[in-house]
This record gives sequence, structure tokens and C-alpha cells, in this order.
Amino acid sequence: MNRVKAVLFDIDGTLVDSNDAHAHAWVKAFAEAGVDVEFQNVRGAIGMGADKLMPAVARIQADSLLGKRISARRGEIFKAEYLPRLCPFRDSGALVCAMQARGFETVAASSAKRDELEALLTIAGALSLLSDSASGDDAEQSKPDPDIIHAALEKTHVGAADALMIGDTPYDIEAAARAGVGTVAFRCGGWNDAALQGALAIYDGPWDLLGRLDEYLTSL
Repeated sequence: MNRVKAVLFDIDGTLVDSNDAHAHAWVKAFAEAGVDVEFQNVRGAIGMGADKLMPAVARIQADSLLGKRISARRGEIFKAEYLPRLCPFRDSGALVCAMQARGFETVAASSAKRDELEALLTIAGALSLLSDSASGDDAEQSKPDPDIIHAALEKTHVGAADALMIGDTPYDIEAAARAGVGTVAFRCGGWNDAALQGALAIYDGPWDLLGRLDEYLTSL
């Protein structure tokens, strides 16, 4: 890890405080379709895309007619009811800028659909990540499959050994590991240190890593 050239950023739960909002939107969409799911089960699957979350919490295939209807409705609910009220985690934009100022290529590597990603990056103060970003639209399989990580690496033209992932879920860590990329994890997404096992380092959130950034980079 002493030759890092590119940093891949997850967005939801990493730069923007949105994981609970996504879970509530899914629960509402399932309920409208007559499917009863527990909030905590859905919350624990946030970080996956619809292709993984729906079978995991409701045994519904995302590409079925019901699955497509629920997924589309989830997007409508999220954008109408939750997205306008989301807030960034402290120093999210400053962390991205600090990485760029130190010469790292920076790329978004998010399961969010591209139409949501722009709004999330605006909230995070990290629109500079938009032109070079990998979203759920760029991957056949969502995290913890490594497709999004591979797509992000292609945009940087940097090999896996020269990249670092910053995320907040076990799925970020697993997806990055399967692509050969190490992860720095944040607790702000709602997972504890045991769940984030496998990360190279764990910080409270963007503000915490920013305050110790040079110390961490020196340790690589």
C-alpha cells in the first residue's frame, strides 16, 4: 500500500449521512407492494444494490416484474421524501479536496444509480468526483461483488495494488478485497469495528481521517 495513486470513494454512509434514508425508502416501497420487511434487516443490507438487497431481505428477484416495480418505487420515494433532507458528514468535501491536493486520482465507486449520484455528490461537496465515477449503472453485479470497483479502476487507469478504497460497510471491504484493493473504513455508516474487520484502518468518519490524514499516509 506504499504506492497508492488513486482513491476510490463510496458515497452513501461514507460522505453523506444517507443509509437510514435508503432503508426507510426500501421499507416503504416494499410495504406499498404488500411485502412486510423488518427495518433492521433492510438497514443491514444497505450498501448492496437492489440485485442483492431484494433477495436478501424479501426473497424477491430484482429482475422480476415485482422486483422492478418495488425498485422503481424505492427510487421515487427516496428522491421525493429523503434526498432533499440529507446532509453530508463533516469535512466530506474537504477530505476529497485534501486527497486531490496530495496528487491522488479520486473516483466515486458507488452502488447508487447515476441519477442519484450527482445529487449525493452535490450534498457531499464532492462534485469533482462526478466526471470520473462508477455507479450502479456501470456494474452488472453490485457490492459485495467487485464489479463497481473494477469499473472505478478502469476510470483511473491505475492497478488495484495502487488504489485505496474508502467506504463504510462490510460490502465495500469485501468488494474491494475481491478486486485486490485495500479499504479504509468509516464507522459513520453504522457498522461497528467487528463488522468492518478486514479494513486496513477504521476511522469515525471523514473528519477523523482528515485530521490524521498525513499521519495515515505516512504509515502506508
